[in-house]
Amino acid sequence: MSKLSGKVALITGGNSGIGLATAKLFAQEGAKIVITGRNAATLDQARKEIGGDVLALESDVSDLTALDHVYAEIKAKHGSLDILFANAGVAFMAPLTEVTPDFFDKHFNINVKGVYFTVQKALPLLKDGGSIILNASVVASKGIENFSVYSATKAAVRSFARSFANDLRTRAIRVNAISPGPIETPIFGRMALPADVMQGMGESFAVQVPLGRMGRADEIANAALFLASSDSSYITGIELSVDGGLGQV
Repeated sequence: MSKLSGKVALITGGNSGIGLATAKLFAQEGAKIVITGRNAATLDQARKEIGGDVLALESDVSDLTALDHVYAEIKAKHGSLDILFANAGVAFMAPLTEVTPDFFDKHFNINVKGVYFTVQKALPLLKDGGSIILNASVVASKGIENFSVYSATKAAVRSFARSFANDLRTRAIRVNAISPGPIETPIFGRMALPADVMQGMGESFAVQVPLGRMGRADEIANAALFLASSDSSYITGIELSVDGGLGQV
């Protein structure tokens, strides 16, 4: 039997990388899929790749009016929501001496404000007993050079999982965080770094990971499926590290 049969699942940033891999897997497990993203072309391509009756909505999670529109569309089409994977985020590198207020605000507006209000605005639609999954990162607990702002945003997301789990306990809504290690996704290509720098960074990450390689988006999707399904029915408030051991040893 499919693990998510009949469930309605929203995956923000579902048009690429971890979000897309998760949307595909959830669909295979019987869920009705809603994805959001900021790029209309990649959203349309993702919708085709996922297959079936996918609701694909162009939306920026840092735009609260756009979030309202997303939930209005979900209510009109599905009436309610069972699973929320707050996955959308950005990551850019900058040394401490070169971080600007705009750089800082962009990260916090999307990775922190966006996650917070994605969850808050979902609550009227989210069924009691539902599952919320937040995408954090191994950098929330490791000090990686030139990632101070990004790391701080992911530490906030990890904290949200703990607090939200208690806030929503009376509704039996489980809230958990996934903390991926270095994953091969398009987000690295959006850092606007030269190809040789990107290759060197990838090789450096792989050397630090005890398993000796970068992770794959489908490996994070498998963890998200576990947290979304009844397999994790007695789990809330946790950080599930899917990082090849990088943050553990």
